[in-house]
Amino acid sequence: MTTPATSPSANANLFAALRAAFPADLDGIAVETDDGLFYSWRDLDRASAMVANLLDALELEPGARIAVQVEKSVEAMILYLATLRAGYVFLPLNTAYRGAEIEYFIGNAEPAVMVCSSANASWVGPIATAAGTQHVFTLDDDRTGTLLEVAALCSDQHTVAQKGDDDLAAILYTSGTTGRSKGAMLTHRNLLSNAQVLKDYWGWRGVEEGGDVLIHALPIFHVHGLFVAIHGALINGSKMIWLNRFDPKRVVARLPDATVFMGVPTLYVRMLAEPGLTKKACANMRLFIAGSAPLLIETFGEWQARTGHTILERYGMSETAMLTSNPYNPVQGERRGGTVGFALPGVQLRVRSSEEGREGLDCGTDEIGNIEVDGPNVFAGYWRMPEKTKEEFTADGFFKTGDVGKIDGLGYITIVGRSKDLIISGGYNVYPAEIEGYINELPGVAESAVVGVSHADFGEVGVAIVIAKPGAQVDGDAVLATLKARLANFKIPKRCFVVPELPRNAMGKVQKALLREQHKDLFKR
Repeated sequence: MTTPATSPSANANLFAALRAAFPADLDGIAVETDDGLFYSWRDLDRASAMVANLLDALELEPGARIAVQVEKSVEAMILYLATLRAGYVFLPLNTAYRGAEIEYFIGNAEPAVMVCSSANASWVGPIATAAGTQHVFTLDDDRTGTLLEVAALCSDQHTVAQKGDDDLAAILYTSGTTGRSKGAMLTHRNLLSNAQVLKDYWGWRGVEEGGDVLIHALPIFHVHGLFVAIHGALINGSKMIWLNRFDPKRVVARLPDATVFMGVPTLYVRMLAEPGLTKKACANMRLFIAGSAPLLIETFGEWQARTGHTILERYGMSETAMLTSNPYNPVQGERRGGTVGFALPGVQLRVRSSEEGREGLDCGTDEIGNIEVDGPNVFAGYWRMPEKTKEEFTADGFFKTGDVGKIDGLGYITIVGRSKDLIISGGYNVYPAEIEGYINELPGVAESAVVGVSHADFGEVGVAIVIAKPGAQVDGDAVLATLKARLANFKIPKRCFVVPELPRNAMGKVQKALLREQHKDLFKR
């Protein structure tokens, strides 16, 4: 029997909480796709039950991993819900991953089930089978594939699997910018606690308040699109306008039908290029949220001027889901560009010094240090890496995020960069984000990235890579000359290159590891 009334307190399964939040009218629209399809809440319930029954029929071991590398679709989301519902562990994989990467992930996670697109089945299937995966299915973004064919034969009634707070719900592999990717183990409590906090903190509106509608235009193999966006809508019983791929013109056209939008900074930049983005188009919108990469203060200001809305920037990680957020409610403070706001309720966040002789001491106001966090949202550790897990937690249980930041006198948190991006030049600490901030303010500069490379005399020095705005001319030597008038000499990059674009991952983050690799021999004697 279906269990719509399952209490989250009686069953810690995340799906039980999401299902309990479905509206009373199950025939209302839950998801509207950009190609004119409509899914009711009853459709989500029945379809997830059928796929969950398929998984149960495979008689998998408890805690079995379900690896998924498919294009975005509502059916892919249903597969995620079904995995939770049946009590297994969801393992989403970036659609950009190729052979060697997939071979590593499958070999490391040892999934019992692999679901891939039909186009990739010819090479993903053999890799999975060779690694011992018992079942391989296909799923495509046009509602076809062997997974749906088999699930269609299953019952649409399913009892939600009983799970505990600390049972695994998902494994997310980190981007692997340094060394091999690590699998962050996220429990049902990690994900549910974060969803509940964000529902309150971001003021999600129920039906009685007019009801929120989310435009979902993000990938769903990542924390932002999978956990923050989908969980946010489902745990509030809110409709989603679903775009399989981001199209700035289409998103702008749908803004009058929605109230909430979540995106990475790149999406906001592309939407600002659309003439249709006006205050009138955004009149019905309640909230624009940005994350997964730094939001340029220029984008923040231009969006505010064009739309009348102030973007809410937040901060999270694969290992922790969301950690901080600028306030939604003005009573709690203003939304400040260039900051990620305050620690979320239930999250403990501290900044600790790494300076010699002061290691582990709390930093003072505006003093830069290493960010450490604790809370119910913090992951259970890295998959099959107990030593690495131990290394990444402090003696008193705080997770070392690897991010460097500071807290001002009002409590606003600013991320300065990653600790691995820190450049130690001639014994001085140089924080790339600080240099990038100055470069980005220069006329004609659209964006920049500063990385450290080896240098025989200084140990490391900075190299700046700059993108010019369309139609603008930027001279690298002139950039460095301007910086010399504003910053201490040890902070000035030794070279500045102007390029057409910066390498990015699927979530819009600049891949600094690639830039370091490209320029590693620049000062080689």
